[in-house]
Amino acid sequence: MDLRMMAFDSPLFSVLQHLHDAGDDSDKSVSCPSRTYARDARAMAATAADVKESPNSYAFIVDMPGVKSGDIKVQVEDDNVVVISGERKREEEKEGAKYVRMERRVGKFMRKFALPENANTDKISAVCQDGVLTVTVEKLPPPEPKKPKTIEVKIA
Repeated sequence: MDLRMMAFDSPLFSVLQHLHDAGDDSDKSVSCPSRTYARDARAMAATAADVKESPNSYAFIVDMPGVKSGDIKVQVEDDNVVVISGERKREEEKEGAKYVRMERRVGKFMRKFALPENANTDKISAVCQDGVLTVTVEKLPPPEPKKPKTIEVKIA
C-alpha cells in the first residue's frame, strides 16, 4: 500500500513507507541481516551457560531439559572454538488434544565458546545427565621452563 496515494506526503510517512516496504521479502537488501543470521543470533542469546575453570580443565555447563542426547552436537571449530548446538523438538499433538498455552521454548539452540591457548582440544568430553550438559576441556600442562644453555669456554 502506498501512503502517498492517500495524500500522506510528509517525510515521516515516507520513512514509515520505507520501513513497511523493507519487511517485504521480494526486495532483499544487502544491509539487512538474513533470517538465518537472525534465527542463529536468537538461538545463541536464548541458551544460558555457565563456564567453570578448575586447575586441570574448563567446564561448560548448559541446561538442556527435554533434549535427547542424539539431538545435541558438540564440535570444535578453528581449533579453538567449542560449538554446542542442537534442537528441542515439539511433542506430536495427539488427536483431540490442543495446547491452551505454550511457554516452553522449542527450536534450535547454539552457543560458541572461544578456548584459551592452554586448552587441549584433543581431550574434550561431553556428558548429558538429568537435563544438564557438561562439556569438559582438559588443560595442556604448563610448558617446562627452558634450562639455560651452557657454552664451553675453550682456552686459546
